[in-house]
Amino acid sequence: MERRPVDVAVISDLHLGTYGCQAKEIVHYLKSISPQILILNGDVIDVWQFRKRYFPIEHIQVIKEVMSLAAKGTRVIYVTGNHDEAMRRYSDIEFGNFQLVDKVVMEINGKMCWIFHGDVFDATTKGSAKMLAKLGSSGYDLLIRFNRFMNWILQMMGKEKMSLSKNVMDRVNKAVSVNKFEQTAAEIAIEKKYDYVICGHIHEPQMRTVETKNGKVIYLNSGDWVEHLTALEFYDNDWHMYQHDEKKFAGAPIIKMEKYPHLNVITDEVAMFISSLGQPVEIMNGAAAFSTVFPFN
Repeated sequence: MERRPVDVAVISDLHLGTYGCQAKEIVHYLKSISPQILILNGDVIDVWQFRKRYFPIEHIQVIKEVMSLAAKGTRVIYVTGNHDEAMRRYSDIEFGNFQLVDKVVMEINGKMCWIFHGDVFDATTKGSAKMLAKLGSSGYDLLIRFNRFMNWILQMMGKEKMSLSKNVMDRVNKAVSVNKFEQTAAEIAIEKKYDYVICGHIHEPQMRTVETKNGKVIYLNSGDWVEHLTALEFYDNDWHMYQHDEKKFAGAPIIKMEKYPHLNVITDEVAMFISSLGQPVEIMNGAAAFSTVFPFN
């Protein structure tokens, strides 16, 4: 399949290392595009749910495809989220075409874009509520596993699939006032005179204009790769919402796991390091800012 050229691609909430991650679909998507800039907008590797016994080869291949794009000239910007917040201690690391940041402001064709994961405006990920959020994340992962088993039975019976996990996530978003989260992000973006504010976090793809007495801004959310399989793409001087359709990739399967030699990819040392990332750390002066300019003509 020929790769589609795009100026900027934004994907978020991949949740690698969890049962809900749609790794095969992510790989197919990454293999289908040739972006100048790829922004991984948080919750890429799910440190909250990391288990040594579960990090399958498909998940490793997602990382491989990201690195492959970087090697081919794509600038990869990894923006940390709440599920991979432990990586914030390493913010501002840069090597080759890869950068790790907490947020990014970039100018694209004269328009200012403020890009960050969004958890900073979510009170459920702070303080004592954070423990409940982690428990909820574990429960959500179990629900996805049950949902897949249920859908397998439904398919055997010739019936359509159901998404209990998506319904639960939608109800949770309503309960925690997602609209308030979006409004807060938009209002701050308006104060800062940004043209776009781009988030992830709430697993709800969005493209809409928010207007207040002080001005207006376009709010974008890249959705997720657990339920919605969406991404934001900038080309033809505008932002577009990409909706993945796996049927179009029927002829492009991922290499089967059995074709790989049996390797203990996640060694004890690596497992201990990733687990240690989940320990509390002190972030100096909050999230670090990164600003750059990318004109596309």
